[in-house]
Amino acid sequence: MHERHTDRELYFREQAYTTRKHVIPFISGVMEITHSLSVLEIGCGEGGNLLPFLEAGCSRITGIDISESKIGNARRFYASIPDGEKVEFIAADIYNCGSAGKFDLVFMRDVLEHIHDQARFIAFVKNLLAPGGVLFIAFPPWNNPFGGHQQVCDSRILSKMPWIHLLPGPLYGFLLRIAGESRARVEGLMEIKETGINLGRFFRIIKKEGFSVMQKSLWFINPNFEIKFGLRPRLLPGFIGRIPFLRNFLATTGYFIISMPHHEP
Repeated sequence: MHERHTDRELYFREQAYTTRKHVIPFISGVMEITHSLSVLEIGCGEGGNLLPFLEAGCSRITGIDISESKIGNARRFYASIPDGEKVEFIAADIYNCGSAGKFDLVFMRDVLEHIHDQARFIAFVKNLLAPGGVLFIAFPPWNNPFGGHQQVCDSRILSKMPWIHLLPGPLYGFLLRIAGESRARVEGLMEIKETGINLGRFFRIIKKEGFSVMQKSLWFINPNFEIKFGLRPRLLPGFIGRIPFLRNFLATTGYFIISMPHHEP
């Protein structure tokens, strides 16, 4: 597992695979992916999620990430991809990108759980939607077995221990340190503990900001796990998805397409 987070080219290919096979079909249920579609990914990293949109012929594709090193990797990867120069990459804080324009599809996968003050963020992002535009968000609910991203731990034991991120902060930090995790790793995982978001809070935020849910899927086996572990993706049984407490603990990710009522196609 740790290799996937250090080998950025491998991670790039895995992201492209999952978006190509699972995310684009999900989005296509609401919005056709055509050459005229404009796409913005927030927190794009190396841009793996954007490759399938380039392959689909989308003419305007933009990726924004605060990490200059990841954007540098993205530009390097796309330099060897046919038509890769069509994809624009911006290294910047999203709050400084209000002039980036408006997009038909604003895309975020496994990003929301890393953002401080998600209510402010969602309020800002809706200004990037073009008329008729939609926002795709995928994120792991905080309470799921690995909602703390502890799978990135160097410790083989901790990387396989579910729900340890739900321990009280001081105890969780102590456990990470005695297991030999680096200071940077501990700080990163503790920050995720601060920013983790469950489904209930997500729904409250988007409702307050005036969004409606056009389409959603809650997954018991995350589509990411197909290429990572060879597991077949499985949706959360419908009756569990209607029970807030259970769905927060058992849904390993949620896919959502949301829009403003006056933006709906």
